[in-house]
Amino acid sequence: MSLILFAFVVRVRDGLPLSASTDFEHNRELQERKQQLRTISKTLARFPDRGTVKGQELNIFFISSEGVSYMTVCHCSLPVAKAFCFLEDLRWEFTTCFNSTAVSLADRPYPFLEFDSTIQKLKQQYNRSGGPALEVTLAEVQGDLIIQPPQEINLEEVDLTNGTANGHMEQGPGSGQSVRLEPVTAPGILSLVLNIVCASLNIIRGVHLIEYTFQDDYEGIWNVVAFLLAFVCCVCQCHLYLFHSSLKKPKSFALLSVIVLCNLFLLGPRNPWQLLFHISVACISTLLILSRKLMDRTNDCGV
Repeated sequence: MSLILFAFVVRVRDGLPLSASTDFEHNRELQERKQQLRTISKTLARFPDRGTVKGQELNIFFISSEGVSYMTVCHCSLPVAKAFCFLEDLRWEFTTCFNSTAVSLADRPYPFLEFDSTIQKLKQQYNRSGGPALEVTLAEVQGDLIIQPPQEINLEEVDLTNGTANGHMEQGPGSGQSVRLEPVTAPGILSLVLNIVCASLNIIRGVHLIEYTFQDDYEGIWNVVAFLLAFVCCVCQCHLYLFHSSLKKPKSFALLSVIVLCNLFLLGPRNPWQLLFHISVACISTLLILSRKLMDRTNDCGV
């Protein structure tokens, strides 16, 4: 069983991939960890020089030094100190082969793809012996980890926003990275249409009610507010389905709660069947928003 499955070298300032190991394993969790690894690489400047992301069977480790970050996906049975030994060895090898000028001038993804052969040799050594190589000793790394323990990264804190149409994330210049949501499904299209219908009904009723509210000394002002607030929430549900957003779950439930409360408040201007229709559409939309996941699809340039 391989202990070190994937290694990745990126430039810290913009997350530009510099090199990576060839991927010979394709289990689902590995693909998820690689996606998370690339997500973290976009925001490395926000994190300290050492970090970890704990997974079910696979963990992510990374270190950053002199504007370059060295990242790896390892099996959970590999001790933390040995994982960081691997990264220190990787850093040593990379700085021996490429200077800081070459790194700073890189303008396309994976300009040092030939470094993959060195990564493979290092991976094989660790996977065979499970121990450090080159100048780094296990005792030194263990001492460093005691003095400066790695930060455990919570992926909820990593900003996955900056979405563009069809669920794409905003890409940095030359990053070559692409993250998108799963394709829109037929039920998703239906929920969008129904949400648009609900939003239209809310805005029409709200606008019409404004005229009568002015004539009746503002007695129905709160009904107007409820209609307009429900309209805004319906539009937000459509946006949340089409575009990726961080904290998607709490946002979805917040919108659903507001729509339900607004419609319950409007019992009277609306009959129970109308309330049931609006609340049902909101519930279906929330379910589809939460079920639409990120695709495990990145521009790997063959690695």
